[in-house]
Amino acid sequence: MNANPGPDPNPRRPRLRLPAGACDCHAHAFGPRERYPVIPDPGYLPPAVTFDDYVRMLRTLGVSRAVLVQPSPYGTDHSALLDALRSGRFPLRGVALYNDALTDRQLEDLHYYGVQGARLHILPDNAAAVFAALPRTAERVRALGWHLQFYVNLEQHPDFDRLLLTLPVPAVIDHFGLVPAASGAASAGGQTLLRLARSGRCWFKLSAPYRISRANPGFADVTPLARMLVAAAPGRCMWGTDWPHPNASFIPNDGDLVDLLAEWIPDADLRTRVLVDNPAHLYGF
Repeated sequence: MNANPGPDPNPRRPRLRLPAGACDCHAHAFGPRERYPVIPDPGYLPPAVTFDDYVRMLRTLGVSRAVLVQPSPYGTDHSALLDALRSGRFPLRGVALYNDALTDRQLEDLHYYGVQGARLHILPDNAAAVFAALPRTAERVRALGWHLQFYVNLEQHPDFDRLLLTLPVPAVIDHFGLVPAASGAASAGGQTLLRLARSGRCWFKLSAPYRISRANPGFADVTPLARMLVAAAPGRCMWGTDWPHPNASFIPNDGDLVDLLAEWIPDADLRTRVLVDNPAHLYGF
């Protein structure tokens, strides 16, 4: 198994100037494998990048805050995430990778250092078990004031909204719910995404367009989907780079990802809401 290629090492300064307080709401902290070992059969190997590389990229883009999401190759060993949160090098919050084996003490420690949510990966081989455990999972994270974040393919689970809207905690869908951009709202998953957006109960990360697009590198086919979500849920959309773009077949320049926002959200005041106000509310900045 080979390591992922990693991000473009020369992120360009975007043409679009970001507002003060802009937040990258979805990125991952990696580091040297001898310090942060991966789990057996990790699915992919971390790229050879460090948290310092990420901070340099953020400063080039003009981003003021960030949210680090635990990457799957580390499982529930949150050492790399915690080291970044404790470093004090950048205003950060975190999202843990959840499983039932995490003790209450471990969850409390994560919360102490700035973790605000728990992510669940809904995959073909674990979906039934994750769904069955959701009520208990939600109760555990509610005690901490957290939200649940979902990596889920809504095309495979078009009734996901019925389950999600019964939960007593906020929910976040990342990467557009992996709805193919070419079909967008016309697909079953796109309709689920729209119902969730109109529910007033769900948040969305406008992140990783290359995971749903057939139009690399400009991702023009993603624009209608992004505009649909922002129009339906302007107070619950956020933006993220997905740096360092792990396990992606196409690696964008991160400056290009910023400039997409001018197409996705043409109104400057609304962009500020998505980039600054919404993440400040959800993550407690």
